[in-house]
Order: sequence, then C-alpha cells, then structure tokens
Amino acid sequence: MSDQSPASQHVRVHVDDGIMDLVLDRPERRNALSLAMYEALTAALQQASQDAAVRLVRIRGAGGTFTSGNDLKDFQSQIPGEDGGAIGAFLRVLATFEKPLLAVVEGHAVGIGTTLLLHCDLAIAASDATFKLPFTSLGLVPEAGSSLLLPALAGHRQAAQLLLLGEAFDAQTARECGILSEVVAPEELEARVQARSQRLVELPLGALVATKRLMKAAQRPALLQAMRDEGREFLARLSSPEAMEAFMAFFQKRKPDFRSLG
Repeated sequence: MSDQSPASQHVRVHVDDGIMDLVLDRPERRNALSLAMYEALTAALQQASQDAAVRLVRIRGAGGTFTSGNDLKDFQSQIPGEDGGAIGAFLRVLATFEKPLLAVVEGHAVGIGTTLLLHCDLAIAASDATFKLPFTSLGLVPEAGSSLLLPALAGHRQAAQLLLLGEAFDAQTARECGILSEVVAPEELEARVQARSQRLVELPLGALVATKRLMKAAQRPALLQAMRDEGREFLARLSSPEAMEAFMAFFQKRKPDFRSLG
C-alpha cells in the first residue's frame, strides 16, 4: 500500500493490492482540471505502465462529482501549442495506455470528463450522474478523439445530437451511446466498482493487455490522427471571435451572443 506525491496537490495517487487509484481532488471547483493536474495524471499513468505491481487503474473524482472539465481561467492563461501541451500529452498517454482502465462517475462529467470515458475499458456511473459535451457552445471543437470514437459507438445522429447541441444528458443516455459500461443506483456504486475491480486484478494481466491491444489495434492509427486533427482545429478555434465571446461571457456570467459574428 502506498500513497504517491504527484505534481499537483489536486490529484491523489494511491496504490494498493494491484490497483492504482487516481482521484481528482479539487471539490471546491467541482474537480475542474488545471494544467498541473493534467501533468500529474500523465505522470501517474506512465508510472502505472512501468510498475509491474499495478494491474488496474481507476479514475474518479472526490466530493461526489467526477469533473466539471477544464479550468477555463487556467487554460486561457496558458494556451497550448500545436502538440496540445499538458492536455495533449495526457490524451496521448490515455489513448495508448495498455493496462485496464476503469472510471467511476458520480455527479457531473463535463467536457473532458465525458470524452476521457471513451478511452476507459469500463466506466461505471451512478444513475443520477449527468454528462455534457459543451464544445460548440464555447466556440470550440471536440477533443480526445471523440469526433471519431463517439460516432463509432453511438452512430452519427446520436453523436451529432450530443456534440453539436452540447446539451446535458443523463447516465442512461450515456449508457445507450456506449460512453458507459454500467449504470447503477448511487448506493450500489461502490459495491459494483469493487466487484469489477476484484475480478480484473484476479485475471491474468498478460491476457487482459493482449485482448485490449487486439480490440484497439485497428482503430488506433485513425484515433491518433483524429486527435491530431482535433488538436489543430481546437488551437485555431481558440483565437476565433466565437471562442473569445464564449470565454468572455463565461467569466462575465452572461449568455454569449454569437449572432453578430457570422
């Protein structure tokens, strides 16, 4: 049993009995992700890849919520370069991580809080969890390969409804779209997570890794290309009048007005 010291005080890393828990621990900001948190998550996943004692990684949020997405103030102060900076590094490690990944979702899962679930092998959510992909409302485009992965899982029309409209949706919809593997009552969440975790750590890791590799091999080149394409478009959109209006409206706590921007 060990507790690690990640680069960010807002990411707790704990290893016990073959399981590495990554806990987003910034409940006062609904676990909004800062660049330092991305760096800590990347370092933890890299550590898990190299540590033979780690057989499963679980990602969850503290305080009854998963994550409200990017910390926009932190994000706006350090615009990423073409490689996506700390966020891009995390997404590449996440997309190529070989060991089993299990996400535990409570409360809100916004933006990256939803798209990162597409890379997890199992994603178990409480039935009262809510999800949102608000990229277009921020004048931006999807990330984490979600423009490829979500249509492949949910079909074009359902993916378009979630990605174009950017409206909140419930856990059952997320399950039907393939974003979640299971939805359980809030009071049953921990028991289900423990049962699935125990099953995974008891199975032969080599077989799990090989099976995961086979399932993802055909799609991986297209996924990495989609992530590069999204990253370029995302970076270009950040300086657009639409994104500037969306960010200004967010900080001023008003509704953005895109109609005069063409």
